[in-house]
Order: sequence, then C-alpha cells, then structure tokens
Amino acid sequence: MALMTGAEYVESLRKLGTKVYLFGELVENWVDHPIIRPSINCVAVTYDLAHDPEHSDLMTVTSNLTGKKVNRFSHLHQSTEDLRNKVKMQRLLGQKTASCFQRCVGMDAFNAVYSTTFETDSKYGTSYHENFKKYLIYVQENDLTVDGAMTDPKGDRGLSPGKQKDADLFLRIVEKRPDGIVVRGAKAHQTGSINSHEHIIMPTMAMTEDDSSYAVSFACPSDAEGLFMIYGRQSCDTRKLEDQADIDVGNKQYGGQEALVVFDNVFIPNERVFLCEEWDFAGMMVERFAGYHRQSYGGCKVGVGDVLIGAAALIADYNGANKASHVKDKLIEMTHLNETLYCCGIACSAEGYPTKAGNYQIDLLLANVCKQNVTRFPYEIVRLAEDIAGGLMVTMPSAADFRSDEKVPTASGLTVGQWCGKFFQGVASVPTENRQRLLRFIENICLGASAVGYRTESMHGAGSPQAQRIMIARQGNIEGKKALAKAIAGIKD
Repeated sequence: MALMTGAEYVESLRKLGTKVYLFGELVENWVDHPIIRPSINCVAVTYDLAHDPEHSDLMTVTSNLTGKKVNRFSHLHQSTEDLRNKVKMQRLLGQKTASCFQRCVGMDAFNAVYSTTFETDSKYGTSYHENFKKYLIYVQENDLTVDGAMTDPKGDRGLSPGKQKDADLFLRIVEKRPDGIVVRGAKAHQTGSINSHEHIIMPTMAMTEDDSSYAVSFACPSDAEGLFMIYGRQSCDTRKLEDQADIDVGNKQYGGQEALVVFDNVFIPNERVFLCEEWDFAGMMVERFAGYHRQSYGGCKVGVGDVLIGAAALIADYNGANKASHVKDKLIEMTHLNETLYCCGIACSAEGYPTKAGNYQIDLLLANVCKQNVTRFPYEIVRLAEDIAGGLMVTMPSAADFRSDEKVPTASGLTVGQWCGKFFQGVASVPTENRQRLLRFIENICLGASAVGYRTESMHGAGSPQAQRIMIARQGNIEGKKALAKAIAGIKD
C-alpha cells in the first residue's frame, strides 16, 4: 500500500470498530465528534506532509526492513542523521499544529522494542524479534498509526505490581494458551490512542521475578475484543460543543488527546507477543523507550514554543506594546529557552550509537537532561507569554457576547456586541476580532486544551521530573568525574 493521505487516514479510522466512551456514554461516531476531531486532524497532518514536496524528505525515509519509502513515524533509526531528522520533523509538526500530533509514542516504542527483543532472544532463544519485525513490516506497508502504551494506573505507588490490592492496576498476563496469551488491566494517559489503528504495549517499570506476569509486551488492534477506551477531559473542552464558538476554542482545527485504554481479558496471538514473563528485560525496554521519548520533547515542544513566541510577539503588536524594551527582552528570553530545548534534542541525537540489533539509540544522559529542561522551560515560556498578553486573555467575554445584537437600555443605544467591540479594541488599525482570536489562541496553548500538548505534558509526559533525575544520577558517572579531579589535583589512593 502507498503512503496514505490525511483524508485516507481519516477514512481508515471509520472502518475500525473502536469503542470510545465520552461523558459516560458510548460514542457512535467518534471520528466526527467535535471534541475528538481536532486531535484526528493533528494526526492527519503527519500523513499530508509526507506528500508535500517541501517536507517529504524529512517526513519519509527508506525502510531498512523492506527497502520501500515509509513515513518516518514507522521507521527504525539507522544513523545519527535519522535521530536528528526525527527531532527536526517533530519541531516542524509542532509549528504546523501548535498541539500534540500523537504519533511519537508509537515511533519511540518501535525502536525500543526492536532492540530489546533482539537481546531477549539472544539470552532465551525466543522468537520475539522476528515477531516484531513482521509486525513492523505490516505497520509500514499499511501506513498505520500505532499508540505506544507504557503507563499503568499503578494504584499505590508504594507497592510493587504484585502487591497491589487490585492485581489489575498493572496490566498483566492472566492466562497462557498454546496459541497466545490473555491480558487484563489498563494503560493510562494514552496519547492518541483513540486515533490509532493499533497499540503496542510495554511494561511500565523494571520488574522482579515476583512480578513476572506483568513483564509483557505485545501489539493489538484498537478494536480488539475486550478493549475499550474512556476519553480524558481537557480544560475548556466543552467550548467545542458550543454553537459558533470557533473563536473561543482558540485552536479550532487541531488538538491533543489522552485516554484510559482498558483491556478486559483481551486475547493476544503468539505472533504479536514481544515479551512474556522475561522480567529481567522489562527495565531495558522501559529505559530505552523513555530515552527516545525524552528526546522527542526536544522537537515537538520546541515547535509549539515557536508558535507561542510568535503569538506573544503578535499580541504585543496588537496591544501597542511591541516597542517596550521589557517586551523585547521577554521575547528574547522565550527564544533563548526554546532554542536551548532544541539544542538538547539535537545533542542527544548527534551522540547516538548503534544497538546490538542495529538501530540507533540516543545518548541516554543527554536525553534525560533534555526532558528535565522541558519540565521547566515551557512553564517559563508560558509565564512570559501570559505576561505579554495581559489579563484580558482570561477575562474576555465570549464570542457570543461579541456577536450579540441585544441592545443595552442606556442612552447610547449600543448592543452588547458593539460595547465589546468598542472597549476591547487595542491598536486602532487592528480589528478587535483579530485581537480576540489571538488572545483565545494564546489561552488555548497556555491554559486550555492544548496545554495537554504543551504545558502540562511538558511536566509529566515521558515520565515526571524525578524519573529523569534518577536516570541522570545513574548515567552521570560521578565516580569518573571524581577520578578527573583526583588526577589533576595530584591525589593518589
């Protein structure tokens, strides 16, 4: 099959029997639901840009498995150039959507599972690596979107998976059959899961032998028997349901998406199993996936940051504050922080190296430094954007008020809409509606639905700050640094 277009991708979702619950009810037509559709539009951009002559070299690549052209989101990295191009692609998509385009987790899962299965097979003589290669060829040839699922609900964080009061709080194997396994549990905070054709499941943490039934990795379709999803709420999401509310939505066309994915006794055939109770390789898979995904944030969040910086500069123009020295300085600081994030993403890519399986791994220390910065810098970028935008970003009346022809019983005889247009104007040459649209757009990125794809996700996506600090401590080689100091200071043990 050739590379799909965005329109073909949307139509392919209609053929799935995916079960989606929203506001407590099963959604019959989830593809066209106004709350869900913007996130589907975001994924569609990853397909359309693959056909754009200006960007096709970045969006597509030759598969090492088939020798055919594939979307980069289904590619196994073959060089440090591939790793850098991944980050560049993610920045581009952030610039195009100002939101989360949702395919990164699948791409990062592919590369982590590919190398881990190779090493698992080397130790145990299993056939997981061949299983996975056949599966990925299927994904590439059908140009599928795949959700990479790692995070379990976890329950009591002080207890291991096997010690939880409810054993299903970590996804687990509940039955082993000659032809496959049966799994039960859930994956939480799943980015783009509803918009995906398939899911690739990984363990959520390093395991011990006592937790071997939780050490499982596999792939399954979104409409598998026993699998359903519960859509996650976002700030201001019901604005999308209001009549003629496109201005209030802020980013009408694009948005992110998260869901709880529930597995209620789902059967997985053997050929789609990539880890089954080999608990000693769960940590490797987690560490490698986390590294790739932390690298990703040096691209996608930077692209959204580019848009937010542009919006902040534009609202300064609309407010008549663009010449103020403190505004200029804030824009410089926002740019400095954003480019620092990009530097980290490129650096961990440039320092990448081949795994035993042959695909390329990023430098884990630098990837974790990248994500640690992402837990901080976007918050400062958002603070500065809100500072420049002004309080009207969160106190402005609704679009309905601006359209209202309801006359206010005063001497002027103006309507509600006319009063809004009069008093919420900035620079006289700029239509009030333009200022209104831009303020809602900034609100959307900083506080609204896209905050999931920028601000809040910057904190918790790919692991919370402490997870990166643990890896930085592990990878930081403090003993080696002590030896450097001793050598120069002339200290001999």
